[in-house]
Amino acid sequence: MEELLLTVARGLVEGKDSVRVSVDEPNEEGIVVYHLAVAEEDMGRVIGKQGRIAKAIRVVMRAAAVREGTKVMVEIG
Repeated sequence: MEELLLTVARGLVEGKDSVRVSVDEPNEEGIVVYHLAVAEEDMGRVIGKQGRIAKAIRVVMRAAAVREGTKVMVEIG
């Protein structure tokens, strides 16, 4: 899952080396939180107009999580 998020984010940004993903342990509800960090100048590329790209990233991650039988949440910042 972490590799999927890294691959998607690196495909969107200019500074591919600045993409970082950290993963929290599952919380009491069983949700794993992925924190995506990119360079400040690439933030707009990851969020997109009206947050459309960010929403799409979250949909892809949730779909992949369903296949694995887990629940995920993606935070971008």
